[in-house]
Amino acid sequence: MIYPYNREAAVAYARKWAMGRNPRYGDFEKMGGDCTNFASQVLHAGGCFMNYSPYGWYYRSINDRSPAWTSVKYLYQFLMYNKSAGPVIEETDIYGIEVGDLIQLDFEDDGIYNHTPVVVNVLPGGRSLEKILIAAHTIDRIDYPVSNYAFKKIRFLHVLGYRR
Repeated sequence: MIYPYNREAAVAYARKWAMGRNPRYGDFEKMGGDCTNFASQVLHAGGCFMNYSPYGWYYRSINDRSPAWTSVKYLYQFLMYNKSAGPVIEETDIYGIEVGDLIQLDFEDDGIYNHTPVVVNVLPGGRSLEKILIAAHTIDRIDYPVSNYAFKKIRFLHVLGYRR
């Protein structure tokens, strides 16, 4: 069974912590970036259960966490292929994205996605990257248009809910 994702709680968390750090979590800014750690926190705030399996998605401490909690690559792999507890997503297009969803960006066109911002607003008037606003860490941002990033590839990750 897939349980509903609380998009309002996820976005409220993203707005509260986009320009700061929640002291309950480590800051990975100087260890490659904090964007996916922040995105994982947002998913968890939206009700998604942690998955404590060896290849799961969890955070207990800065030294006891899964690679999927803090790595763009491993988060994507976990979200796309996990069949047990944790967030359930589908890759979509610009028309399927909603607040609380994730976006991943490849800056060099090398097939390696480098950044995981969270969608916090989709402005009315048609779908375009200018109207999708994100929150992110690494370079802290809030209500930042996706179109302002200089990326080569983009993928949209729509959260369907979570499993327990």
